[in-house]
Amino acid sequence: MSGHKMMFSGLKLWTKGRSRHAWISRFHDGTNGSGNASFSTCSPKVCIVGSGPAAFYTAQSLIKNVINTFTQTAKHSRCSFYGNVNVGKDVSIKELQQAYHAVVLSYGAEGNRSMGVPGEDLAGVYSAKDFVGWYNGLPSCRELSPDLSCETAVILGQGNVALDVARVLLSPIDILKKTDITQPALEALAESQVRRVLVVGRRGPIQVACTIKELREMVNLPNTRPDMVAADFEGVTEALKDLPRPRKRLTELMLKTALEIPGEKEKRNKASRFWGLRFFRSPIEILADPDHNRTAGIRLGVNRLEGSGEGARAVLTGEVEDVTCGLVISSIGYKSIPIDPSVPFDSRKAIVPNNMGRIEQAAGLYCSGWLKTGPTGVIATTMNNSFDTARSMVEDMDSGTLDVSAAKTGSQSICALLEKRGVKPVTFSDWEKIDIVEMRRGEATGKPREKLLTVEEMLQVAQK
Repeated sequence: MSGHKMMFSGLKLWTKGRSRHAWISRFHDGTNGSGNASFSTCSPKVCIVGSGPAAFYTAQSLIKNVINTFTQTAKHSRCSFYGNVNVGKDVSIKELQQAYHAVVLSYGAEGNRSMGVPGEDLAGVYSAKDFVGWYNGLPSCRELSPDLSCETAVILGQGNVALDVARVLLSPIDILKKTDITQPALEALAESQVRRVLVVGRRGPIQVACTIKELREMVNLPNTRPDMVAADFEGVTEALKDLPRPRKRLTELMLKTALEIPGEKEKRNKASRFWGLRFFRSPIEILADPDHNRTAGIRLGVNRLEGSGEGARAVLTGEVEDVTCGLVISSIGYKSIPIDPSVPFDSRKAIVPNNMGRIEQAAGLYCSGWLKTGPTGVIATTMNNSFDTARSMVEDMDSGTLDVSAAKTGSQSICALLEKRGVKPVTFSDWEKIDIVEMRRGEATGKPREKLLTVEEMLQVAQK
């Protein structure tokens, strides 16, 4: 895109509080500095719905990679940020399409994947999304108040989020006090009785979804001891030679951890907390206490694998195993949700049907990130995914498939519409006010930041 002549100027992010929903909306505002619109065929207006990595990488790509951080993207002269706007509620996709030449949906995957097992609605069962939102200060999760009075917690899923939850549950409180975990969460974690965390996966060590950085953090966690099942690693040593390098390094670390690192055994025996990866297990049922009020355990089905490598499939054997626990956290993935009935949506795959980011049967609509692919990959995957969508859009402009010749009002009409509806967007400079207040609050207690926990508090700060 380095030789492309089209100038994209302006981007708006529309967000609702601290939700994953964030809406960028506006490339090229179409103003000439006097507030009067001046339109031309070489100044297309693009609206990006989302404010996560996918949205910013898409924006970054469209303004030609002259910037390399999200903050710089939001502050760029051709980019505008608008938060506290809920697309699909405050403004419709159709209304955005009328105002812009193209609309990119990048609002991510904020829904929870259901386990689909009996008992998952019992007290003591939480989604990892909500649990992480609780200790990270997401306003919608503020009232979660998880019960941490049990000794054993079971986390379903073996991705990075699952290990992050395990690390938070087992970390010494002095370590957590130096992070930006919220004060209410710190107080609850300081009183936590959780001493053992099992991280359960339906497949084997070679298919584990976490990365080596997160696993190493668990291995090096002070005052904790790994609790692995050596039998889960049968045949893994022989398979190492055929693994790609990143997977090989991750698997080698698991092997060393499972089979006791020389010299580490004595130190580990003094640990008061335990964590372990459990493989070849799928949830069958959450077991209730005698009063049927809350979680008392989990029944796991034992699996065998069909196939090998990344494509291996877990198949139930009929054998089951019960684990006593008072806390179950489901980290089996997120799913996107539809936000507007005018946008095609595949409910089974929980994605918007698309071809290289072009939304099927919806001219002028594009998507990027997890809404495009499903919740998969790491940050680099999302970056490349977003660049591909931006490339598709520019190709469509070049070919004439996307008509940018008609005059579009862009943000002028959308802002007027929001004002009429009583919606007050938060600009990026408003967001920076929130950022500064949170960092100052954190500085007073020796933390990176102390987060504002309600949308109302954020808006009060932003509108000062």
